[in-house]
Order: sequence, then structure tokens, then C-alpha cells
Amino acid sequence: MKLPRRNFLHLAAGAAALPVLSRAASALDYPMRPVRMVVGFAPGTGPDIIVRLLAQRLSARLGQQVVIDNRPGAGTNIATEVVVHASPDGYTLLVITGVNTVNATLYHNLNFDFIHEIAPVAGLASGQFVMVVTPSFPAKSVPEFIAYAKANPSKINMASVGVGTAGHVFGELFKMMAGVDLLHVPYRGNFYPDLLSGQMQVAFANVASSIEFIRAGKLRALAVTTAERSDLLPDLPTINEFVPDYEASGWYGIGAPWHTHDDIVRKLNTEINAVLADPTFRAKLAEFGNSPLVMTPSQLEKFMADDIDKWAKVIKFANIKPE
Repeated sequence: MKLPRRNFLHLAAGAAALPVLSRAASALDYPMRPVRMVVGFAPGTGPDIIVRLLAQRLSARLGQQVVIDNRPGAGTNIATEVVVHASPDGYTLLVITGVNTVNATLYHNLNFDFIHEIAPVAGLASGQFVMVVTPSFPAKSVPEFIAYAKANPSKINMASVGVGTAGHVFGELFKMMAGVDLLHVPYRGNFYPDLLSGQMQVAFANVASSIEFIRAGKLRALAVTTAERSDLLPDLPTINEFVPDYEASGWYGIGAPWHTHDDIVRKLNTEINAVLADPTFRAKLAEFGNSPLVMTPSQLEKFMADDIDKWAKVIKFANIKPE
């Protein structure tokens, strides 16, 4: 049977619209099954702890369970690639951290383009770091540390949990801006035993993991890396009080595969921000040295782009190469 041209065009237009209508309907009903949140770190680590706090409350708000899927390895690149290749239906999300923005410059052979293949959904938390030294170290302040480092170039060992991690690049930023030369020693795990024993002399460490050592006098805190002082260590100065414009913060956010429906992204952003506004949740974040990072998707997109630019300069200056 031969169809009139007008009827044919109507049928063709209707067929073309079906995928769009289907996606719109699925976005309105979202979520209809559990949501997977992929974390590029092992269970029990800082990002894992923070995202589990979120998942518990987000599950209640969405009416579906948010399941944590730990995919550690390759500096979070394994987890990121899982989400890049996932269906853009909102059921697979990525826990983004500052490591992702470092990796965008650090690695030249990735199988994905982070900034163009992960859609920003929402901010989660901003974490505080602190510059700590072993108690036997002669410097008791940042100015004294800088003076000692300049008098003893390459003789101070700086520990981190690996090349390109927050503690590493925060230390490299300090070296660049303070004009000192520290010897970076990357660990594949816990560096605290060697820092406590004095084999390592300095580290730029997460407040949550180091605060008990600081309170017990087993480590000496010199300053926090953030722009403002920490509520957990209120008497401690910031590095930028001595090194103008220095600022470095750990942060977490949520991303999704590119092309995830805008309605799904908006719903997730609204629900995550509602969790972040809860005083009980905010108090829990504060226990781990974190504060809520409330952002729209467009604000998070700019934040990530700026972070990539910032760490690209540090990576180039320090000539950091991936392990």
C-alpha cells in the first residue's frame, strides 16, 4: 500500500520522536530500581566513608537503594572508565574527587576524556588537609619550615599515598609557591608509621586521618592547606597566612555518564543538595573534617575545569609523571 506523502511524514516524525518520549518518560519516573554509585577508592577510605553517609540518606529520598560499588586502582581511572561506558540513564553514577582533575593532565593515554565524558551532577563535600611534621623536626611554624628547607634542599622527605594524589600535589604546590625543594616519597598505602618514627619528616595529610595523632602529640601540625582555618583545629593558621594565595582542598562530587537526561541530573542535584542542607548530615561531615559543597551542575562543571587548570600548572612545574 502506498501512503500519501503527508501521512508518511507524520509517521516518520512519530517514529523519530519515540526515543525522545521514552527517555523523557523514564526521566519522570526515575529512579525505578537501585542506583549504583562507583567509588575509585577502597572501602574505609575517606571518599568511601563520605559517600556512604550520602548514600544512606539519598536512598531514603529517592525511594530506591543507592548501592556503593568500590572500584579502586589506577588512580581512580578504573572507576571513571566504568561510568564513562555505562548507559546514560542515571543508574550508574561516579564519585568524583580532585584526583580526577589531576589525572586529566597527569595521564596522556587515558581511554576517556574526563571533562567531556562525565556530566557534573552535584557537589558533595570539601575536605581539609593539614601540613604535619614529625615532633623531632626542628621547625615549629611554616616560616621556620621554609627557612630550614631552603638551608637544607632535598634533605626533607615528604610522604604521600602515591604519585598524583592530593597529598602529593598539595605538597608540590607548596614547593612551587614557597620556593623550597622537598624529596617526595610516594607510598602505596599508609605512610604514618614512617612519619611517626621520623623516617619521613613532613606530609600534607587529610585532617580526618591525622587529627588523633595531632591531638596525642605524635605529630606537630604547622598549618591547614585551606583558605580558611579549620573548626577542628581553630588555633592552627592557614598556609596562605605565610605563603600568599596558597590554597588546596580535597573535594568530592557526583558525576554521571555524558548525555544523561537533564531531568535526571536536575532531580539528583536537588535531592543531593537537600541532603547537604540537613544539619545532622552537616554535623557528620564536620566530624570527618569536611564541609558541604553545594553546587549546581554548571557550577560544578566550572569548578572542575578551574581545578584541572590549577593542577596542570603544578604537574608541569614539578614534572610529575604517573607511576
